[in-house]
Amino acid sequence: MEKTYQPENIERQWYKNWEDKGYFRPSGTGPSFSQVIPPPNVTGSLHMGHAFQHTIMDTLTRFKRMQGHNTLWQVGTDHAGIATQMVVERKLAAEEGKSRHDLGREDFIRRIWEWKEHSGGTITRQMRRLGNSVDWDHERFTMDDGFYRAVQEVFIRLFDEGLVYRGKRLVNWDPKLHTAISDLEVENKEEKGYFWHLRYPLADDEKTLDGKDYVVVATTRPETMLGDTAVAVHPDDDRYQHLIGKHVMLPLVNRRIPIVADHHADPEKGSGCVKITPAHDFNDYAVGKRNNLPMINVMTMDAHIRPVAEVYNADGSENAGVDGTMPEAYAGLTREEARKGIVADMENQGLVERIEDHVLSVPRGDRSGLIIEPMLTDQWFVDAKTLAKPAIEAVEDGRIQFVPKQYENMYFAWMRDIQEWCISRQLWWGHRIPAWYDASGNIYVGRDETDVRQKYGLAADLELSQDEDVLDTWFSSALWTFGTLGWPEATERLKTFHPTDVLVTGFDIIFFWVARMIMMTMHFMKNEDGTPQVPFKKVYVTGLIRDENGDKMSKSKGNVIDPLDMIDGISLDDLLEKRTGNLMQPKLAEKIAKRTRKEFPEGISAHGTDALRFTLAAMATTGRDINWDMKRLEGYRNFCNKLWNAARYVLMNTEGEDCGVNDEPVNLSLADRWIIGELQHCEEEVIRHLDQYRFDLAAYALYEFIWNEYCDWYLELSKPVLSDEGASVEAKRGTRRTLVRVLEAVLRLAHPMMPFITEEIWQRIAPLAGKTGDSIMLQPFPQPDTSKQDAAVARDIEWLKGVIEAVRNIRGEMNISPARQIPVLLRGTDADDTRRMEDYRQFLMSLAKLEKLEWFEGDRAPMSATQLVGEMEVLVPMAGLIDKEAELKRLDKELDRLQKEIGRLEGKLGNEKFTAKAPPEVVEKEQEKLRDAQGSQKRLSEQRAEIEAM
Repeated sequence: MEKTYQPENIERQWYKNWEDKGYFRPSGTGPSFSQVIPPPNVTGSLHMGHAFQHTIMDTLTRFKRMQGHNTLWQVGTDHAGIATQMVVERKLAAEEGKSRHDLGREDFIRRIWEWKEHSGGTITRQMRRLGNSVDWDHERFTMDDGFYRAVQEVFIRLFDEGLVYRGKRLVNWDPKLHTAISDLEVENKEEKGYFWHLRYPLADDEKTLDGKDYVVVATTRPETMLGDTAVAVHPDDDRYQHLIGKHVMLPLVNRRIPIVADHHADPEKGSGCVKITPAHDFNDYAVGKRNNLPMINVMTMDAHIRPVAEVYNADGSENAGVDGTMPEAYAGLTREEARKGIVADMENQGLVERIEDHVLSVPRGDRSGLIIEPMLTDQWFVDAKTLAKPAIEAVEDGRIQFVPKQYENMYFAWMRDIQEWCISRQLWWGHRIPAWYDASGNIYVGRDETDVRQKYGLAADLELSQDEDVLDTWFSSALWTFGTLGWPEATERLKTFHPTDVLVTGFDIIFFWVARMIMMTMHFMKNEDGTPQVPFKKVYVTGLIRDENGDKMSKSKGNVIDPLDMIDGISLDDLLEKRTGNLMQPKLAEKIAKRTRKEFPEGISAHGTDALRFTLAAMATTGRDINWDMKRLEGYRNFCNKLWNAARYVLMNTEGEDCGVNDEPVNLSLADRWIIGELQHCEEEVIRHLDQYRFDLAAYALYEFIWNEYCDWYLELSKPVLSDEGASVEAKRGTRRTLVRVLEAVLRLAHPMMPFITEEIWQRIAPLAGKTGDSIMLQPFPQPDTSKQDAAVARDIEWLKGVIEAVRNIRGEMNISPARQIPVLLRGTDADDTRRMEDYRQFLMSLAKLEKLEWFEGDRAPMSATQLVGEMEVLVPMAGLIDKEAELKRLDKELDRLQKEIGRLEGKLGNEKFTAKAPPEVVEKEQEKLRDAQGSQKRLSEQRAEIEAM
């Protein structure tokens, strides 16, 4: 083995070896275990959330594979409709100065496939770098032929069952991308704005109770008033009871609109009157439905004001009874321009009551950055309420369990109030909706035009045109667990691996993906008895990875850390370029650069995949957000070094030596029997915690055993036996066999979390431990044998460790060189203590570096430094061990320094100006410094008194 651990030299070669030899494929034997990877966008690259979730998934996969399961981790990527189309459109504009419309739909889609083949594999290459043991032989893509057949089949069946339908509804509309988008693609941002309080004149000489001939409504979007179709008041608001059913004249438009009673109006807010614009506000849309109000769309697809409004009834049918005429002055204006003009015109007519500053939540498209407009458009919808019923029951009765359980409440809250699901998108890239129309607008749904004509018995000369829209990517990804396994064909993979065992995902897509997978799977996948099949049995919900201050990682904050940079390292210059290179705002770029230089003055050093994975696992406290800590990553890089160096020690003492590979007779020392017993305990803990998805506790159990018990204690306890020329062959063989067998077992135990370093070491250790096989990942996971645990042995080892640590503490306190041999006296009344002193004299003399070790039974011990181990005293006589005068001089110098520091701190804390003005945390820090200095002064004074008395 190399002298120093260099992860970059081993990780890529081992992954290639595993993949080339097909070790990631299902074995075909044993009980099945399967999970699907949440399909990342084909446009994307790994971020910390991916690295976190993939670490958890791979740990589970490797753990179950080693336990003998027929294991499948299904891999694939999502076609990411909007994101991918935008990437290729930008590329087309930059390189050729063309738009997709210049190419036409067919040519543009061909360009996207070309881009996908050349550039779309970034994230899969990164998955390999993380060590993901996925079944690459069956990688899927949501636009591949097989998956396309599944998507078509689902859409057609749902349409035929009346669960998919087309209608005019209000949706989130992106005026730049010209498509409906999901709630997940809308970012609500707090921005400064205004509340305009506007007067709407009452019609027919009506008056309010206080004699006014108008009511006041408030709005943050005056431009939408052009589409108002009512004013709502609360049915119990006494101020307006007499006006319910009456009318106001809509200013500027001069349209009579009714005053309706609806609980949406809050009597406690403003005037208690609310303008209702069903075609441009989701709350108003609901009010319009309840009150059968017309819907007036005043905007174009670009969110400009129409010259003539579109008018529809509450059911989405066209309304010819309401005049859609609009004021000419606003035709063609943007929303912002129209707003200015409308407010100015209202002020000129004396119809602005007042204007208030207001901070409002503004919905913006996460990709376009434009304000999202609620827009009436023709879209395809799924009857989600019908599909949700069995999906709710599956979680209620425990067929699907959330880990942690509290996320079930989030799931129920959404599902029990679910609305119809808009599944169409006005894009070119995606699954084109398999629907055709004739000239009269009749809808025909089938696999292709030939199928449609046969299915509906249509005449050959009837002209048909296919729907231009594509399906929402969440629709196709909702089929992920069964569509990736070959459905609608009854494949062997589908039969073997569905339902899957666990889904690892984030809380933010419980509704958008998890719930929809449950709904779709239970509708289309049935057990042999006809009951609905669930997509997975457990949903493990992860928190978010945040920065060290608890802030969400984002490019605009400049706090994003690429997991691959932590694995392979990155220079400061490259890191600065990555974080600021594409920013158009110089001030923001400089702010981010300043932060980056402070955090990473020398860039990020390489830590390797295993250190990153172990850090993520160790921080995976169930369901909670994680504040990233570079110090912990550095600590676990040191942990990898510790394991590497331990392996080198074992190899130096066992290669070419008799290790009892063939179970030759051995004598096991106390330390051998103890570490074997502790290994069983560690195995129990790791298995239990992994079964319960407590990756943090499993990592802690491994860390404690490897670092503290095996490396810090057992390896040290092995040295006296191996170096003792008088030790028997059986004793040395016993220790060598224990060294290699325990290390080999703990490598298998750690492999799911740390695959690369464990494989590299195992290849050298396995033959010495009598193990055969090509790879550690194909070895059985350790199983504890509790018969090898001995409580008496554990108590003796704890006594032994206690004495050694007591001697080491005394050396430190008395400034005695660790290399100097010293005498030690033990004093107590327990017969076990005297037995242990004799039985384990060899260990004590060697590890505590003792000159002599005796049991002291007299009344007056010589002047000694003392520590307690239980009730027993450990005495180190001081005579001759230290230069009394030199030590007193050293202590006096340190006490003088401490006195000055205490005086400085007391003066500072006694200054009222400081304590009054300084932040509380600064004052507390100074107080803590004072307490520490006073404690040190007390301890050194006591130590000085002891030495003075010698």
